[in-house]
Amino acid sequence: MAAYFSSLNPVALWNAAPGGIAQGLIWGIMALGVYTTFRILNFADMTVDGSFSLGGAVAVMLMLNGVNPSVVIFVSFGAGLLAGLVTGILHTKLGIPDILAGILTQISLYSINLNLMGKANQAVPINSVRVFFTSNIRYLGQTLALTFVVDIIIVSIIYWFLGTELGSSIRATGINPNMSRAQGIDTNKMKIIALMLGNGLVALSGGILAEYQGFADVKMGQGSIVIGLAAVIIGEVLAEALVGKRLNFVMRLSFTVIGAIIYYMVYVFVLWLKFPADDMKLLTAIVVAAFLAVPYLKEKRINSFSGLQKRNQKLQSESLKSSKEAE
Repeated sequence: MAAYFSSLNPVALWNAAPGGIAQGLIWGIMALGVYTTFRILNFADMTVDGSFSLGGAVAVMLMLNGVNPSVVIFVSFGAGLLAGLVTGILHTKLGIPDILAGILTQISLYSINLNLMGKANQAVPINSVRVFFTSNIRYLGQTLALTFVVDIIIVSIIYWFLGTELGSSIRATGINPNMSRAQGIDTNKMKIIALMLGNGLVALSGGILAEYQGFADVKMGQGSIVIGLAAVIIGEVLAEALVGKRLNFVMRLSFTVIGAIIYYMVYVFVLWLKFPADDMKLLTAIVVAAFLAVPYLKEKRINSFSGLQKRNQKLQSESLKSSKEAE
């Protein structure tokens, strides 16, 4: 045991932290896409794994063909919009259940990504292309700053958009589709738009990650939906614990990104502890399950008999204190 702890180098953890934060910021964009469909639209969209890889595949192939990296990420976003459009049409026009519609699109995108790249993975031509997002330690500070700015811009745009008439209609559709239809809202159209927006953000994140890590892989999006949900849940639990009743919508969006950063910092920490990389999916499932259980256990504790008794005792003591002060 002593030999194990002596082998852990704190300097190595310190050096790995910036990379973990950078990846957290990149995956935070994807988490915002998941938040859009999962929390706002109340749609369990499984397209994410495929659209994330699609964004990376499109970005790398365009750069291989000489397209400017600044243009590439916008095209990745557009590819994600199309993926969300397909899922929306399958669900709204063909009556396929939401989860199954997402799975069908996800499976289709696996073959599409393979055809786009010609093989399972493609590398970014780093020597001939000057990418804006890079894991190169010399430019990691630039990547951190740029990704942070991109996250702020995206949070601001989502906040503004969902405050418009169209955005309010999407939110209403997610909250109560029957009442929304009664108010004359085309709920099918709202679902399609929200799915396009969510998958566009996911693909944008995939494109940026492909630039950052220097390659795209057909399986790079595998498990993305779990990471996105982990970021959303971690952010929500943390926000409610720190902010409480003052929590507003822009804070929820911001804490979603913070949740992604925390997730990746935990990832870096666990790797620093020399846990097997093969066990990381198991760790992800445990982390998500733990944070999902926190709100339920908290509510259960508050509503339990012992919790009610403690609240009554607190009220009695406050009442007695106020009466003594009045005398």
